[in-house]
Amino acid sequence: MTQSRISRFEFRIGLTAMCVVLLALRLLGVPHAAEAQRSEVPRIGILSSYTEPDPHVEALKHALRALGWVEGENVVLESRYAKGQFERLPELAADLVRVKVDVLVVDACGAPLNAASQVTTTIPIVVAACNDDLVATGLISSLSRPGGNLTGLSELTPELGAKRLELLKEATPKVKRVAVLWNPAYSERFSANFRFWSSDWKEMRAAAQVLGITLQSVEIRGPDDLDTAFSAMARERAEALTTFSDRLIVLHRKRIADLVAKNRLPAVYASREIVDAGGLMSYGSSTFEMFQRAAVYVDKILKGAKPGDLPVEQPTKFALVINLKTARALGLTIPQSLLIRADDAIR
Repeated sequence: MTQSRISRFEFRIGLTAMCVVLLALRLLGVPHAAEAQRSEVPRIGILSSYTEPDPHVEALKHALRALGWVEGENVVLESRYAKGQFERLPELAADLVRVKVDVLVVDACGAPLNAASQVTTTIPIVVAACNDDLVATGLISSLSRPGGNLTGLSELTPELGAKRLELLKEATPKVKRVAVLWNPAYSERFSANFRFWSSDWKEMRAAAQVLGITLQSVEIRGPDDLDTAFSAMARERAEALTTFSDRLIVLHRKRIADLVAKNRLPAVYASREIVDAGGLMSYGSSTFEMFQRAAVYVDKILKGAKPGDLPVEQPTKFALVINLKTARALGLTIPQSLLIRADDAIR
């Protein structure tokens, strides 16, 4: 046999042996190189307090697509929805850890962030819209350099509660008694170390004193408390309403807006979503924009950035939204001084 024939013979033997080995590996469950590459597609976990579809989560997904992360092509999205049942969040967070997500996005501080931070100290966590002082609670070292596995966006702006009260007084100059709807269970049930709302109350009380307003604290811990809450407002003869920023209030925004309309109370909120549902006014940052910015954090982390090196962002833009249809239904004339400052007016 000539040298060339021997080489061709040896090549055929080697090729056959390689095929046998690959077949054996497949039978044993060992992935092919291409399959191994596909299994390395990153997984993004999303923990939402809401019900699917959550418009904020959809804004996050849209922003991820704009950054080149296409579900089913180069990324897997693992979404879990608590459907307003905050007690389910620890279980859902644990499930996202179990499926080995590469980064975990939580929609808010309080219950969602607490659930995530309790189940992992290694998986990067991005909080999309946090209304707590992350530094004071010890979850991060500083806004500029968080350290650890947590970063994201903070909407903590206690002075906005006072600003909303000023806007409410400007819209309804004769108002003297204002009910404040808030959810102490946001901290009590899930994160005893969190100092929720204390700074908001401090700022709001100071503003109320200057404006000649008496505040009525009205607590809710779930949707079943809403009827009782509005009965309490009626007994105390509340003339208007404001709220703190809270996922429970946004989740039940339509019912709250309906109860406010039924009791004919001018109201100002932290979230535009409640105004879209029939509320009178809102002043605050855009939650949708914050979720879109959260996608940038996810993109950077998936490309190798460490969450502890990514500064926590705070909003620099706040929008005033007024629902003129609701104003007309209340027989309220919005002053021109407010209208010219409004970023959006719903007609």
